[in-house]
Amino acid sequence: MGYRLIPLVDRDQGGELLERVKGVRKKLSQDFGFLIPAVHIRDNLELTPNSYRITLMGVAVGEAEIRPDQELAINPGQVYGLIDGEQTIDPAFGLEAVWIQEAQREHAQALGYTVVDSSTVLATHLSQLLTNNAAQLLGHEEVQNLLEMLGRSAPKLVEDFVPEQLPLGTVVKVLQNLLHEAIPIRDIRTIVQTLAEYSGKSQEPDVLTAAVRISLKRLIVQEINGIEPELPVITLIPELEQILHQTMQASGGESAGIEPGLAERLQASLTQATQEQELKGEAAVLLTSGVLRSTLAKFVKNTIPNLRVLSYQEIPDEKQIRIVQAVGN
Repeated sequence: MGYRLIPLVDRDQGGELLERVKGVRKKLSQDFGFLIPAVHIRDNLELTPNSYRITLMGVAVGEAEIRPDQELAINPGQVYGLIDGEQTIDPAFGLEAVWIQEAQREHAQALGYTVVDSSTVLATHLSQLLTNNAAQLLGHEEVQNLLEMLGRSAPKLVEDFVPEQLPLGTVVKVLQNLLHEAIPIRDIRTIVQTLAEYSGKSQEPDVLTAAVRISLKRLIVQEINGIEPELPVITLIPELEQILHQTMQASGGESAGIEPGLAERLQASLTQATQEQELKGEAAVLLTSGVLRSTLAKFVKNTIPNLRVLSYQEIPDEKQIRIVQAVGN
C-alpha cells in the first residue's frame, strides 16, 4: 500500500484494516472449507500515496486508490438524488460511487447510498478477489491437510485413498475445479467418498468433477437460491442443444469449436437473459445436458460470471424447476 494508507493498519491511530482482513480470511475459510493462506500487508513507495495493490503468488490481481480520511457512498443501483463529492468506481463490484466527508454520511444514506469507510472498501475488494481466485489458493499442502483432518474421523475412508486410488494431484485438480465454479469444498467427506467410488471407472479430473458435482447437488443449488422450493432456470431450445452437441463431438469438447457467429449470438442471448433475471432479483441459472455443462460453464465464465451452469442431473429431486426463458430462437 501507498504511504498515506499506513494509518489504516496502525491500531494506535485507530486503524481497523488488520482486524477486517483477519475477519475476511476467517469467513472465507469457513465458506470455502479450507484455510485461506495468510495475507501480508506492507508499504510500497512505488505506489501513489493513496493507492494499494493486491497480489496473488506475486502477480497483481487488483489495484485501486482510496481516500483514508473519507467515506465511500456506493450507488447500489437506485438512489433518490445526487451527493457532492469525488466521483469514482467501487473497486470490488464496479458500481458508481462518490467519496464524501463523514458529515455527509446520514444524508447519503437517506438518498439510498450504501456508505462504508475506506478500510471496508479495501477489505471488500480483497474478499472479492480471494473469492474469484479461490482455486489458485488451494494447493497440494492444503489438500493434504484436509485429508489428514478427515482421516481422524473417517480413517478407513482416507487410508487407501491417496495414492492407491487416486494421485494427490488429481484430487487437488478436482477440488480446484469445484472452487473455480464457486462450489465450497466443506463437505470433504462426501467428495472423497465419491472420488473413491468413481476412481475405478475414471482417473480424469473433469469426469470425476462431474460425479462429485452430482453428489453435492443439494449444496450447489442451496448456494444459488437457498431453501426456495422452486429454481428459476434458463434453457437452450432443443435444436440449439443438438447443434452444440455435434460441435462438441467434432471439436473434442472445446467451446472454441463453436462457430464464431453462433458463439456471439449465444453469448448475447445469455447475457440478456442473465440481466433480466437479475432485474427480477432472481439467480441466473442455465440448465443443460451433462455433456454440455462443463463446456458451457467455461464459455460463460469470464464474460457472464453471474450465470451459473447446471446439468439436469444436478437438480435435487425435491426442487421444482421453473423455465423462465428458452434461448436460441
